[in-house]
Amino acid sequence: MIVRWTEWKSFPGIYPGEYIQAPTGPGVYEVCRAATREQVAFGYSQNVVETLTDLLKPGKIEKRSLFRRARRRYVTGELEYRTRAVATLADAKVAVDQILGQRDAVWRRFSPSARP
Repeated sequence: MIVRWTEWKSFPGIYPGEYIQAPTGPGVYEVCRAATREQVAFGYSQNVVETLTDLLKPGKIEKRSLFRRARRRYVTGELEYRTRAVATLADAKVAVDQILGQRDAVWRRFSPSARP
């Protein structure tokens, strides 16, 4: 099961006809800031499109902030995303575990404390 990441894509604007190009089924996603490549979100989902759409929805407003306006958590052009489609949710979980294991191995290999 070799599934590759898609290319990095910008989130669509608020204009009609633009949409998120991601699997409507299970898959893995990664979202980062376009300017710095700082990771904002990473995980797996039963429906990747819904999960990515939820990222752009306004945050919850506390009762204390009744007079504040609900704002988007992120500006649309600020973030980029990439996805990996898989057959089942279980496959998505396995893929995430493998990716995290690979990242941990890289961090261990290149950490200053690991060098002689």
